[in-house]
Amino acid sequence: MDQPLLWVLVIAAFAGVLAVAAVLKRDTPIKESPYAVSTEGEKRCPKCGMGNQVVGARCISCGADLPG
Repeated sequence: MDQPLLWVLVIAAFAGVLAVAAVLKRDTPIKESPYAVSTEGEKRCPKCGMGNQVVGARCISCGADLPG
């Protein structure tokens, strides 16, 4: 096996290991906060799910029209 091909294989294997590590780290569960979060006075956007003020007509995140 010639040396340039060997280097390409080593670099590809290293990139594969990094990709697997990134995927495994991403799948770790998100730690919940011990503090309660109030959603009182909010309307959820039907398009993106962002919480908006109850008096808002448009979503602050995506700009979609809010119900009500």
